[in-house]
Amino acid sequence: MLEQIRQMIRYREAIRTMVARDLKVRYSNSVLGMLWSLFNPLLITVVFTVVFTYFLHNSLEKFPVFFLASLLPWNLFAGSILGCTTAIIGNGHLISRVYFPRDILPLAVVLSNLVNFFFALVVLLALAAVYRIPPGAPLLFLPVVILIECLLSLGLGLFLGALNVHFRDTQQVVEVALQALFFLTPIIYPMEFILDPQARLLMRLANPLASLVVSYRDIIYATQMPDLKFLAVTAVEALVLFAFGYWFFHKNSPYFVEQL
Repeated sequence: MLEQIRQMIRYREAIRTMVARDLKVRYSNSVLGMLWSLFNPLLITVVFTVVFTYFLHNSLEKFPVFFLASLLPWNLFAGSILGCTTAIIGNGHLISRVYFPRDILPLAVVLSNLVNFFFALVVLLALAAVYRIPPGAPLLFLPVVILIECLLSLGLGLFLGALNVHFRDTQQVVEVALQALFFLTPIIYPMEFILDPQARLLMRLANPLASLVVSYRDIIYATQMPDLKFLAVTAVEALVLFAFGYWFFHKNSPYFVEQL
């Protein structure tokens, strides 16, 4: 593990180049370029606000901030997972020609999605200010929540990226699973809508992303401390998943070239 960290430091310029390449490819031939990382979540927020405010008449106050505080971490997670799943097979030409630590490919994907997240986060905080939601001390916990989510995304991404090399159906399964996970995570509804306390507990324990989304909303929308007990459990789950994903990736990485 320490050797891998040293390699990451040695290949930091390669990581930076891959992150820049990923961002460039994503917005190539686009008039707005990286501004889409701001407009896309805003447009989706407008649509959901109209639907849930004027058609379904929800009782949530300041719904745009509520929804955007949930959508941004979802976009970070979903974008990272989809990108990591295809990171190895999509760079087969590099892997077969040049030696570099293979795990920098999924890492670059997570980092590029994190860049988009930070741009959109500025818009979210500005929107919160428009709705007169003052920043408070709980914002100090925001970097911790972001770090846990990145660790969770990278761990799962390492596993899925390696698995996709052997089973190319993995990408299709992941896409369907993410669609289901969107509705199984309290993004468009508050956790309190689940009336059964045991069901709420099960959701937060079985779905680490649910606990993270609630933490984001606690910090930005409700301006209150996140539930540190659940956040600690989620951090442990993220560490375990990262350790497993890291082990699985490096166990299979010697066979990537012959499989691609």
